[in-house]
Amino acid sequence: MLQKPGRQTQIADLRGVGPKLEKKLFKLGIREVLDLIFHLPIRYLDKTKITPIGALQPRTHAQIEGDIRGCDVLFGRRRSLICRIQDQTGTTTLRFFHFNQTQRERLRSGVRLRCFGEVRAGSTGLELYHPEYQIVDNLTEAKLEQRLTPIYPSTEGLTQNRIRNLCTQALEHLCPTGISELIKDNISSEFSLFDALIFVHSPPVGASLDLLGKGTHPAQQRLAFEELIAHHLSLRKLRQQAQLRPAPKLPFNKNAHLQFSSHLIFSLTEAQVRVSQAICANLNSTTPMLRLIQGDVGSGKTVVAALAAVQAIANGHQVALMAPTEILSEQHRLNFENWMSPLEIHVALLTGNIKGKARKKVLESIANGESQMVIGTHALFQEGVIFQKLGLTIVDEQHRFGVHQRLALRKKGGIGNHSTGTDAIMPHQLIMTATPIPRTLAMTAYADLDCSVIDELPSGRKLVETSVISNLRRHDVIQRVKKACQEGRQAYWVCTLIEESNMFEAEAAEGIAKELRLLLPKLSVGLIHGRLKPREKISIMEEFKSKKINLLVATTVIEVGVDVTNASLMIIENAERLGLSQLHQLRGRVGRGSDQSHCVLLYNSNLSQNSKERLKIMRETSDGFEIAEKDLELRGPGEVLGARQTGDVQFRIADLKRDANLIPHVKDVAQSILKNDPDAAQQIIDRWLSGNDQLANA
Repeated sequence: MLQKPGRQTQIADLRGVGPKLEKKLFKLGIREVLDLIFHLPIRYLDKTKITPIGALQPRTHAQIEGDIRGCDVLFGRRRSLICRIQDQTGTTTLRFFHFNQTQRERLRSGVRLRCFGEVRAGSTGLELYHPEYQIVDNLTEAKLEQRLTPIYPSTEGLTQNRIRNLCTQALEHLCPTGISELIKDNISSEFSLFDALIFVHSPPVGASLDLLGKGTHPAQQRLAFEELIAHHLSLRKLRQQAQLRPAPKLPFNKNAHLQFSSHLIFSLTEAQVRVSQAICANLNSTTPMLRLIQGDVGSGKTVVAALAAVQAIANGHQVALMAPTEILSEQHRLNFENWMSPLEIHVALLTGNIKGKARKKVLESIANGESQMVIGTHALFQEGVIFQKLGLTIVDEQHRFGVHQRLALRKKGGIGNHSTGTDAIMPHQLIMTATPIPRTLAMTAYADLDCSVIDELPSGRKLVETSVISNLRRHDVIQRVKKACQEGRQAYWVCTLIEESNMFEAEAAEGIAKELRLLLPKLSVGLIHGRLKPREKISIMEEFKSKKINLLVATTVIEVGVDVTNASLMIIENAERLGLSQLHQLRGRVGRGSDQSHCVLLYNSNLSQNSKERLKIMRETSDGFEIAEKDLELRGPGEVLGARQTGDVQFRIADLKRDANLIPHVKDVAQSILKNDPDAAQQIIDRWLSGNDQLANA
């Protein structure tokens, strides 16, 4: 217990840490000793006991000790070294695929070994693949470990033994008074922060490997609770920081609203009106709006965003709408031009595909204010894009963007982007997602946002009928496509890969398109996938929308936003490979017109239980929020939130699915800390989020 660890104690101060090792540790976000203390194990190995060979069970890790009864090199598809090892209860096999001559010479009959590894069922019975081992004799009798062995997140060239050694050194710097207990008044855990850290880095003999493996040991839960608080605090501080800066006051303009509404060919639902009123109230304030709109596919989020845009533009400000793909950006451009041209609002499109003179012209129109409504991809928040007077930003399909990208677009506010400091103008921000987010995830991943839900579909909209069909009945499905297209409707055929792959059994889109063109020669079959250039993708979608293409073979590039009202049939190939939310998003591409629409989920045989459950849910459920909750149960938060979003929400020990029961209390405690002890709030953020500068420095 040498000293109090702090930001002043650098990692280079530890024994054995030179420039090369320091560089590897930096990759893991470890710069100071305190970072090592909060670099927590992801699992544990039990080397505290010897398991009799006769008691081994497959798919477990075990430590055994016995005498070698023979070693041979086998030649087959892969050369392997096979050692038979025996104790008083039985015999098992050690199998090595990577070995050298020295190992062969040392592993000879009569040598006593202690081995640790994974037990698998092999051709000769139970086997240990590539176990750790040491030779045991009377002179070098190996002692059993007195604690469970932690396994840490690592990087290339950094061994577990090295990380364990460094963590042990870091813990030597730790004393009970050396790390502040910042939430002691708000937690009932039997573990202090100090005790919990010591325990998870070095669990004693007898600690429950089952609880530790599940992440539910009280020591882990004590740390998970504080980590969740740190993430919640960081997002709440982002919100506080953003709202220190004024936003433009954009009062409701009745004339503009009536003019816009009079040109709509549909009436707003009660849910759309309710959410629009909340947005209107936010815009009529100098406190920046930070609002998330959730709505199921087809619930009409875009027109609600358009109403907000009209309110901003009627007050002399520009609006930027950011979408994740060129296809979705182009579709938004068409919709907004259709809605806004009667109001003489100029709509501009800016994507990475627009270059040269055309790009220069768009940038000039944005800078001089001629373009009042600007729609684009991530190109919108690049340095060269200067708005004359940005008052509102809209982010579509939030799960495709992270917190950092939201912040980058938010910083485009002010007049000519030149305002700085606390007086700089902050645009209002509206965020939309058609991927419903389970409540527990929303409370954590979107703690900096107010949330509104459009929980009603437009009247007359028919639910998509979903059927689950074996690939053995493929011919019947193709005939169903033929009939639908002959009756004047259109169809999608969705595949999960672009070209053949030996790794997956998924049919490639290119091969499917060729097959369908041969089997359906009288139909126009189009093909769209992610490798096409943006302009090619947009052109194909325009042909499909204008009914020049009857059947569109596509990858999941069409997952979000694509709106073709005449498309009433969707076939999803290898549906068992996709998650629930993605299947629901794809299904939402049909059912956008007045005809009854259908979705066919084609699956291959030998489904896992998890796959069967997913397909059953899709067949029986149309509610996106219910599907999102089921998706969270089956897949976990990382995949539900999406890769880009979880790039901002990477936990050391917490798990949003497992620890959902903690989250309501987390919210209350975080609010209390922010209100009563802001210094403690920053300390909690610093020690848990030091590797994420944007969030740590909120």
